[in-house]
Amino acid sequence: MGFTGTVSRMGLTILAVVILLITGCNQPAQRPDASDKKLKEEPVISLYMHETGETKEIGIEEYLAGVVAAEMDPEWPDEALAAQAILARTFTMKKIEEGGVKARGTDASTNIEEFQAYDETRINDKVRQAVQRTRGEVVTYQGKYINGWFHADSGGKTASSAAEGLEFRQEPTPYITSVEDPGHEITVPENKAWTATFTVGEVQQAVAQATGSDPGPVTGIKVLKRGPSGRATSIQVNDKTLSAAALRLALGSEKLRSTLIEEPQLTQGQVVFKGKGYGHGVGMSQWGARALAEQGKKAEEIVTYFFRDVKIETRWE
Repeated sequence: MGFTGTVSRMGLTILAVVILLITGCNQPAQRPDASDKKLKEEPVISLYMHETGETKEIGIEEYLAGVVAAEMDPEWPDEALAAQAILARTFTMKKIEEGGVKARGTDASTNIEEFQAYDETRINDKVRQAVQRTRGEVVTYQGKYINGWFHADSGGKTASSAAEGLEFRQEPTPYITSVEDPGHEITVPENKAWTATFTVGEVQQAVAQATGSDPGPVTGIKVLKRGPSGRATSIQVNDKTLSAAALRLALGSEKLRSTLIEEPQLTQGQVVFKGKGYGHGVGMSQWGARALAEQGKKAEEIVTYFFRDVKIETRWE
């Protein structure tokens, strides 16, 4: 179904952005500052169009409609779409503040490996209304934009920290907390339980890619550490140790759907992972947002359910 593909693109976006942060790429001069509590008007941003190679100027609210349409099923409940809009707006403003997309010299990009998913062909009236209803709304912690992380399905409980789910340690994120995810009860079967099988050669290549060092033919693999929510955080392959998040990205985040896994099994030249959930598990669960919206929760309530001690502020009218 369309939503499953959309979320897999999203998962790759977030993981790729985190890897870019971990490798410490330099960023251009900062754009709008989070200390500007209220902007006089809606920002107009420069957007690199990956499909055509062109750059265009676009109002951020118009841009966000294309993001929400790509990141969540456009037919989902209004308040779930609105929650997605708040986080997408926050994500955009934080990344612009950090320098935008240096490789393109723009504020944003439609290339999912550089920024967020974007698909204007999926925009419908529900998406436009969700963006309009939350116009200017962003999420802050102590006056600064949060990392507005989201994922498809947490497997029942979200990650306790950005480090647990994403191996993100570049800045404090005290607003990330582990909460029960009501969306796991209503999610699609492939998120409730899945099996991913790789050849030992694929695992060897993935470890070499993630660590820069070839582990040799795979003769052993085990989970070394787990976080409070049960996610694998550290994995040992032969004598090489790497983060579970890095291994997931190297193996393919659409196939190794999460790090909420059982002990990997090495058998007959294959490595078998069994797990549940879809995505890194940090921040808002999209299926959880849908479940809460169906319970009558407003977008702002949904956001504050998944992020601790945050405020939702309106930065422009």
